[in-house]
Amino acid sequence: MKITNVRMRQIQGVMTYPGTLMEDRQRYPMDIYPEFKDKLIPQDWGTPLGNDRYRVTHYFLQIDTDEGISGVFGPAYSTGSRFYVDTQIKPLILGRDPLATEFLWDIMYRNAIHGRKGDNMIAISMVDIALWDIKGKYLKQPVYKLLGGPTRDKIPAYASAIGYSVEPKKAAERVREYMKQGYRATKWFFREGPQDGPEGIKKNIALMEAIRDAAGPDVDVMIDVWCSWDVPYTLKMAKLLEPYNPYWIEEPVMPDLTESYARLRAECPVRIVGGEHAYTRWEVKDLMKMGAMDVYQVDPTWGGGISEFMKIAALASAFDVECIPHGGVEPVCTHLTFALSPAVTPTIEYQNVLNESKQFFYKYDAKPHNGFINLPEAPGVGCDIDMSKVESEKDVNFR
Repeated sequence: MKITNVRMRQIQGVMTYPGTLMEDRQRYPMDIYPEFKDKLIPQDWGTPLGNDRYRVTHYFLQIDTDEGISGVFGPAYSTGSRFYVDTQIKPLILGRDPLATEFLWDIMYRNAIHGRKGDNMIAISMVDIALWDIKGKYLKQPVYKLLGGPTRDKIPAYASAIGYSVEPKKAAERVREYMKQGYRATKWFFREGPQDGPEGIKKNIALMEAIRDAAGPDVDVMIDVWCSWDVPYTLKMAKLLEPYNPYWIEEPVMPDLTESYARLRAECPVRIVGGEHAYTRWEVKDLMKMGAMDVYQVDPTWGGGISEFMKIAALASAFDVECIPHGGVEPVCTHLTFALSPAVTPTIEYQNVLNESKQFFYKYDAKPHNGFINLPEAPGVGCDIDMSKVESEKDVNFR
């Protein structure tokens, strides 16, 4: 079997979603500057058309073979990564055996000597996942079986509230909805940081108080601040929020501040997690050697693909830490989590509102039921497109 084409498909359709698709956004590192703090940075989740209708535009990578089997990955959001796939990776892998995933990963990585992180590594990740999709379809097996799973028959999901309002009353209402849906853990994205002064601290406490009151004492409540706090502020907020028993604080500082992560893990009364913006086993190994985090959240769709995440998970097992994949593309995270020990990957993130858009074109359901993700049955990864939802499409080329 040989690779005959590498395509980037832009597809469009109209989705129905009750209410506002994106009520708010998470805090961004740029929010230290007032000119960015109040801006709602556009996302590619959907363009409002009125009457609860949204036009959805997504990009899907498709790798075709001479045996009629195609590997699919999507949505693929990064324009830079799509460019790199078309201009650098496509000429490199055309005509090669798609089942040789280790070989193809290695030549893609070695070819990207100046792009071992960021958009280039995201491009390598997307291609690797599409190749695993081919492998699963060729062998007529879901990918988690090829990786050694399943290790269980269902996985507890935690409800990630990115995109929802952080106004305390609205947040509390959303948490109560989550509890009715069977979730026993939820993550919230705090908007206030060091530059927002005492009023910002009060807002953070009010949000945590409302969430804890709605969730009750036995539900895990995670805090995500997306690389926009600093060490003193994190330690101060952890102490002030400790009475509400936060389960963890996620990405409190910028990803390259590894010493700051290690200090926080040593001094903070709340667990410190991160690694969403870490790339490949080599970067993660250095973080683990430093004891930088309690939980590592490498995104398999960014940090190296399925091939690389399995190596990262082996490192996590050796260092006796948890490694929960960041919930970028749910089917990918699902297969990896089912294939790994619950001691390494005990739960799975589910971005509730974003997945309404992300999964709109999917042929297969990749959503939790009663707070759990169930075993996928279809061969491959599960990013295949339901063509009945596609109103228009075109191939996007950069050469």
